[in-house]
Amino acid sequence: MKPRTPFALFTTTGALAAILLAGGGQAAAAPAHNPVATAHGTFGQYTEGRTASTYDPELVPEGARAGVFSLSTPALGTTTKLAVTGLVPERHYGAHVHTKPCGATGTDAGPHFQHVQDPVSPSTDPAYANPDNEVWLDFTTDARGTGLALSHVDWSYGERRPASVVIHEHHTSSAPGEAGGAGARLACVNVNF
Repeated sequence: MKPRTPFALFTTTGALAAILLAGGGQAAAAPAHNPVATAHGTFGQYTEGRTASTYDPELVPEGARAGVFSLSTPALGTTTKLAVTGLVPERHYGAHVHTKPCGATGTDAGPHFQHVQDPVSPSTDPAYANPDNEVWLDFTTDARGTGLALSHVDWSYGERRPASVVIHEHHTSSAPGEAGGAGARLACVNVNF
């Protein structure tokens, strides 16, 4: 039997989401936003319209790949999956959902998306910068450079929508004054959440 890759898991998860969201044969009002978001891309240098951009090719090489799946509904909350292949083997990375699309630099993606926004920016207060108020997708790659992360929060996206997933230099800190910090922004994936 052939082992499933992280990308095969996205196909299965997407099919399950479609079944869950297909109401029992009754017509329903269309949601304001699609509750399912997916993005798949191969990392390369940033160009406008590129799905996956790398800002540090030593740690996120050109040709590495990423996939993002998100299901966000008021009844279910928000589940987000990130799968990567071709990264540095056996290395810790941080990753978060960010407010803006990828740009020429990692900072263009804006801050972490927060359900309850910290009035202070940048947010380093653990009351706001935490995995229950943000979407944290930290992962560790295996011996082949493959990694998988999963986040579930009890809230759904409303009218404010995030626009990207940023991969960071190391796992995310939760210490006061450092909460939410994960080092340099290494790469970015545009996602139409």
